[in-house]
Amino acid sequence: MSRIRIIEMNIDYKALADKYGTPLYIYDFDYIENRYTTLKDAFSGKKSIINYAVKANSNLSVIAHLAKLGAGADCVSIGEVKRALDAGIDKYKIIFSGVGKRDDEIREALEKDILLLNLESEAEMKRVEMVAKELGKEARISIRVNPNIDPQTHPYISTGLHENKFGVEIDMAKRMYIYANKSEFLNPVGIHFHIGSQLTKLSPIREACGIVADLVRSLKAIKIDIKFFDVGGGIGVVYDDEVTITAESYTQAIFEATKGLDLTLLCEPGRYMVANAGAFFTKVLYEKVNDGKRFVIVDGGMNDLIRPSLYNAYHKIEAVRVEGEKTPADVVGPVCESGDFFGKNVPLPPLKHNDLVVVHSAGAYGFTMASNYNTRPKPAEVALQSGKDRLIRKRETYEDQVRLEIEYLDQDDK
Repeated sequence: MSRIRIIEMNIDYKALADKYGTPLYIYDFDYIENRYTTLKDAFSGKKSIINYAVKANSNLSVIAHLAKLGAGADCVSIGEVKRALDAGIDKYKIIFSGVGKRDDEIREALEKDILLLNLESEAEMKRVEMVAKELGKEARISIRVNPNIDPQTHPYISTGLHENKFGVEIDMAKRMYIYANKSEFLNPVGIHFHIGSQLTKLSPIREACGIVADLVRSLKAIKIDIKFFDVGGGIGVVYDDEVTITAESYTQAIFEATKGLDLTLLCEPGRYMVANAGAFFTKVLYEKVNDGKRFVIVDGGMNDLIRPSLYNAYHKIEAVRVEGEKTPADVVGPVCESGDFFGKNVPLPPLKHNDLVVVHSAGAYGFTMASNYNTRPKPAEVALQSGKDRLIRKRETYEDQVRLEIEYLDQDDK
C-alpha cells in the first residue's frame, strides 16, 4: 500500500476536523500495525528486533502502540530514551544513537541499563568509558561504521559517505573495537551502520551490509564477539511515484550478507512505519490571485509541517469532498516567510472558506519537527483505530507556549 488510505476510508473527516479543529494530524494505527507485522514477518526465522526510529514520530501513543506489538526503539537523545521507556518499550530493546551525546545523557542511559549505545567517534568512546568508570558499570556499546556508500537519496538525509559527519571509517572502527575489547568498562557487543533515510534502492543497502558483515568476520577472528548487527537507514516510502524496496527484498539482502554469522539483526524503520499512516488536515481561509497566480491560503503553516519548505519535499494534496474544475494553485500558510508552502502548482477545484484540504504522507517528520514560530500553537494529534477516533495530543494554547517564561516577566534587569 503506497499512500495513506485516509480519504478512501468511510470516515467523515470534515466531522473530525470540526470536532478537533485544524490544523490537525490524524494517524491510522491499523496501518502502523500492518507495516510492523509485514516487516517482522520478513525477518521470520531470524533473531531480530525492530527498533522504531522515535524521531520519525515521537507521540507517546504511537510509540506505545508499537511497544505492544513488540517493537524496540532507536533513540537519538536521552529525551527519546525517556519517551520510549514511558511508552512501555523494554529497556533491553532500546538503542541510543546520535553523533553527539553529553556526559549527563551518557550517564543516564547507562543508569537506565538500555541495550546499547551506538558510538560515532573515538573521542565519544573515551567519554563513555570515563562515565562508565565513574559509575562502576560496564557500558554495552556498538560502533557506527561509515562504509562510504552513496545511498542515492536527498543530500540532507544521506549519512553513509565519508563527507558526512556520521560514524567512523573501517580502519578506525577496528582500532576502536580492539581498544574497547581490552577496556574494563566497555563491552563491544554490536556493530552499526546507517547510510541514509528514504532509501528506495536495494543496491546501496546490500553493498553496505556486505562491507560491515566482513568487518564482523574479521572482529570475530580476533575474539571480539559481536552479537548485534544494526542496519540503520530508513526503507523508503511512496510520496509520489517512487518505486520502493519491499520488506522481503530488504531482509533477504541482510540475510545474504550475514550468512554464517550468529547475530541478532536490528533495523531502525521510522518513516516506513508511520509516513503513510498519517495525514495533515488544514482548512481554507481564502483564495487570492496575484497577476494570474492563484494562491490557496490555509490555516496550517510551515511551523506545523516543514518538510516542503526544508527539503522541497513533495506531498500529495487534495481537497476533501469538493468538486469542480481543477486549476493550479500554490497552497500556502499564514507564516511570514516565502518558504511557507505545502505545495506549488497543485491542481485543486475552486475553494472557499472552511473547505478542508489534506496533505498526505505526513505521519513521519511532520509534528515531530513542528515549532512555535510566529507564536503559533502546535496542532492536535488524533489516532484512528478500528474505525474509532481518539485524541492523543491536545492542541497547544498560548499559555502552554509562555509557561516557562511568564514568571520572569516582572523581574528587574540586573
